Amino acid sequence: MDTIYFELPLIEWIGYLASTVVLISLSLSSIVKLRIFNLIGAAIFSFYGFYIDALPVGIMNLVICFFNVYYLRSLLFKKEVFEGIWSDRPDEYLRLFLNYHMKDIQRFFPDFTAEQAETAQTLMAVRDMNVAGVMLLSDRGNGTAEVVLDYVTPQYRDYKTGKYLLKKFRQMMLEKGLKQLKAKSRNDMHIKYLQKVGFVKNGEEFVFGC
Repeated sequence: MDTIYFELPLIEWIGYLASTVVLISLSLSSIVKLRIFNLIGAAIFSFYGFYIDALPVGIMNLVICFFNVYYLRSLLFKKEVFEGIWSDRPDEYLRLFLNYHMKDIQRFFPDFTAEQAETAQTLMAVRDMNVAGVMLLSDRGNGTAEVVLDYVTPQYRDYKTGKYLLKKFRQMMLEKGLKQLKAKSRNDMHIKYLQKVGFVKNGEEFVFGC
């Protein structure tokens, strides 16, 4: 640990690394990712503290590691309650939800406007009695619907919500004559999400077979 890099001992670079990882963790909106990064940062900090004989730093960050492990276990293995709501027309709650999240929505759907919801069918996912995501569908005819919006709130961006919506409403879509969903995206994160929940790239579109 006495090796010098850029005029600083290696152990000091380890301290800076720990600080950076903790800082990154505080910038994450996903609670699971926040806990994972914070656990890594605290573990490095704990090692750093014990190595330089700063026991308060080592012990405190070791305790933080145990807290993170405890809460990660709860987050990853708890049984979540999902519910789904289908609506053929928007209601006031949906309008409020879209307006509240509009800035974040337009990161992934820059061309989306609240007016598009007025003529779309709504699939809403509720996780533990919190609205986790909304999918808006526009009927193209011939058994095809366009995904106008497929938005999941930051704290629930773990693919479970999208997969649940598509599984929950697949039979209802078939009963309504829908055979496939089509979506377009220019956002790399959203494209990854579409592929994770079952959409297949077809030219410039992504297709999901009901």
